[in-house]
Amino acid sequence: MNVLPLILYAAAGIAYAVHFARRHPQAGRAATALLIFATLTHTFAIGMQTMEVGHVPYANPSRAISTFVWLLALSYLYLEITTDERAMGVFVMPILIGLQAIPAVSPGVESMDPVLDSPWFWVHVSSLLFAYASFALAGSLGLTYVVQFNAIKKKHLGYFYARLPSLQTLDVMNWRAVAVGWTFLTLGVAVGALWTVQARLVAPDDPNLQAMALDDPKVLVTMITWVVYSFAVFARQTLGWTGPRSAWLSALGFAIVLLNFLPISYFVTTSHTF
Repeated sequence: MNVLPLILYAAAGIAYAVHFARRHPQAGRAATALLIFATLTHTFAIGMQTMEVGHVPYANPSRAISTFVWLLALSYLYLEITTDERAMGVFVMPILIGLQAIPAVSPGVESMDPVLDSPWFWVHVSSLLFAYASFALAGSLGLTYVVQFNAIKKKHLGYFYARLPSLQTLDVMNWRAVAVGWTFLTLGVAVGALWTVQARLVAPDDPNLQAMALDDPKVLVTMITWVVYSFAVFARQTLGWTGPRSAWLSALGFAIVLLNFLPISYFVTTSHTF
């Protein structure tokens, strides 16, 4: 069920690469159409999985990654449609393709832990995944800003300079993505703390709930992510950190997000499993 979206994301990625290299309008329109089709297909797959398990399927790492990819694709499409700028597609698509390959190869089994039967849990996870999708977009924009900034600084106004948005546009887009992501991350952390307290009253012996503390790697890295992006918001609003500093903070934050998604979710056995 996750393979067809992967194939379509890969096809869209090729089209975005052709558009970026040759600046053909037809290739750009084809890339957008393929990405829309891939996202619709992915929506159908997630809908089928939701009907199968009775809730949005992200209570195991692979399906959480699939949902994250879907949200990132939707976020990027919104950005592209509202700005009419397709150049970022060549940077975003490798993230979509690389992460969607994981659930396509190893779909996993959805956790049916009864403590998850709470609307607060789903608000918690939905908020975090949407925040992470926003941070992925911000990280891509930040790295793109750095590429463009270095090209201008070295006066190499050639290949990338002619194809990428202006520094001002990239900076504003990056800031908007960070601000949206930080808002949803804060909501997700707050709701998660309240849900954990509530769930422990209902199931005090649940091993997953017992593992959820600051020494739980998933919780610890989530809090580090919140601190990094809180500093990014503070630094921009109070210290005037824009441009390269803001771009590098976005890239650093997304690297931490990937740490929580991949090695910790799959290889660290001391973390809670949902």
